[in-house]
Amino acid sequence: MQKNIVIGSDHAGFELKEYFKDYLIKNGYDILDVGTDSTVSCDYPDIAQNLSRYMHDNTNTVGVLICGSGIGMSIAVNRYSFIRGALLYNTDVAKLARKHNDANVAIFGARTFDANTNLGFLKIFLESKFSGDDRHKRRIKKLADTCE
Repeated sequence: MQKNIVIGSDHAGFELKEYFKDYLIKNGYDILDVGTDSTVSCDYPDIAQNLSRYMHDNTNTVGVLICGSGIGMSIAVNRYSFIRGALLYNTDVAKLARKHNDANVAIFGARTFDANTNLGFLKIFLESKFSGDDRHKRRIKKLADTCE
């Protein structure tokens, strides 16, 4: 199980980010928070970029991003070829994002589900592993190749 996590949110996701951090720290994860530090309005692309820059140099890290709907963060972070961010909206997606897509960033909409539901998705995401099947490896390689 991955124990190094970089986490970030915009103002809409700040409270959920703090909730996640509390859980993760209590459960032995090493956390790096890349912002924001309040509910004051900020721009989600800046937070996604902070996370991506860190993950570029720290490939043994899982990312977590949160905004109001999760859509803005999804668009912003998936602009980077080494990122495979997945917007989690049910337990099957949380598992398959890792198993089939080797997702390295879990993305959440703070306004779409309550904190406990989102935490359930995060737990499944963190507990799941990439299957390593050749067909999935081939597809993931194509994603990286087409994003440069």
